[in-house]
Amino acid sequence: MSNQTFKALVVEETSDGEFTKSIQQRSVSDLPDNDLLIEVHYSSLNYKDAMSASGNKMITKSFPHTPGIDAAGVVISDKSGTFKEGEKVVVFGYDLGMDTDGGLGQMISISADWAVACPKTLTLKEAMIYGTGGITAALSVQKLEKMGAKPEHGPVAVSGATGGVGSISIAILNHLGYEVIAFSGKTEQTEHLKELGASEVRHRDSVNEVGKRPVGRELWANAIDTVGGEYLANLLKQTKAGGAVTSCGLAASAEFSMTVLPFITRGVSLLGIDSVYISLDDKKAIWQRVATDMKLPNLESYCEEITLEQTPEYLDRFMASQTVGRYVVNVQG
Repeated sequence: MSNQTFKALVVEETSDGEFTKSIQQRSVSDLPDNDLLIEVHYSSLNYKDAMSASGNKMITKSFPHTPGIDAAGVVISDKSGTFKEGEKVVVFGYDLGMDTDGGLGQMISISADWAVACPKTLTLKEAMIYGTGGITAALSVQKLEKMGAKPEHGPVAVSGATGGVGSISIAILNHLGYEVIAFSGKTEQTEHLKELGASEVRHRDSVNEVGKRPVGRELWANAIDTVGGEYLANLLKQTKAGGAVTSCGLAASAEFSMTVLPFITRGVSLLGIDSVYISLDDKKAIWQRVATDMKLPNLESYCEEITLEQTPEYLDRFMASQTVGRYVVNVQG
């Protein structure tokens, strides 16, 4: 087994500080000696993968490296005895694809407690249509529900609507009966967002029309923010009394500035979403939800399938803001 070779996307740092991406043959012996060895069948692309592949040292410190924070595949061996050979598993979060070689390779070696059994009602491909982006969306919706959100309370605003998290958030909310207001800078995607389930599509900058005012009109019952910065601040300012806004992204900025007035005069809540280090029990629970009541009909329509050889081009598209929705990688194809 140690001599077995497999294909992987490899990001390398050149002597002049540039980063290159190529598909290479690697050996299983190159992987860390962890308990669980998995043959990866499908992965997906996320913004974090694009940052890793571009050499962002906040994401990945050491190169050469194989990105891929998502993986779905079949167990080859498990020294811990947690999984059986041939069992289908999914992996996301922890250090996968960051400083541990990730799912954009046909084999991964990880700790057994990073993986969960793939729900029986999901194929490996369907699991990766969700992936980290979809699971983050599901966690966001679930957290709003735990705070008491119900469809009859009014619309839910979603920022970064054409992204992986935003698009699946819209679809899940619509599936559960919520009215959705989608915010996006890609106005040419209006019809696509309505097909996902948005009842209304607004330009992303319209959320900032509240300006420097400490609060604005109460326009939505709850919100899911995927971009951070002033967008997060201004979603909070315009959330109805008793509502909540989830925060799970920082594409615009990791910082935001506002007063405490929405919190102390309207009882608005800011909810953090962590899809990386949540407990194994919580991971199993959210996978069961996306496999049952949150499972979207016609799942294939929510993604574009690409090959491993196409990943360098598509990762560049992420960095150029030229992507829409979810991208599933057929790693073995």
